[in-house]
Amino acid sequence: MSRAPITAKGAARLRAELEELKSVKRPAVIAAIAEARAHGDLRENAEYHAAREQQGFIEGRIKQLEAELSHAHIIDVSKLAPGDKVVFGVTVVLADADSGEECTYQIVGDLEADIKQGLIAISSPLARALIGKHEGDVAKIEAPGGTREYEIVAVEYRG
Repeated sequence: MSRAPITAKGAARLRAELEELKSVKRPAVIAAIAEARAHGDLRENAEYHAAREQQGFIEGRIKQLEAELSHAHIIDVSKLAPGDKVVFGVTVVLADADSGEECTYQIVGDLEADIKQGLIAISSPLARALIGKHEGDVAKIEAPGGTREYEIVAVEYRG
């Protein structure tokens, strides 16, 4: 299995989520199952079935996070050589060639991508179009609505 790249911040977020699941949510759902069992007949006990389902989700997420973290290649963005070249981990400020509207994205690993937070996966079409380019270059992205062009306004290395 290949090692998936992830930023140090992203790995820390996943570890924090894993710790919360193990130390807070798992014990809480175990207590809820025990309480529901005390109510008697389990066949018609909705609380019991809901708690068991929740336990399944929690255990599944714990296994998923442990597997992802064990196969992750953690890259410390703050130790990257500064420059104006777009590489994994950088934050890019883009300007839409048509509207001039600016947007900011950080290129991160697939495991930590979240477009709402401005984190785009390295495997995304936008990130693939940007990798290797420099400040001032124009990147063309094939989108469902047609070709979009973005000018790279700034390349920043934020830790």
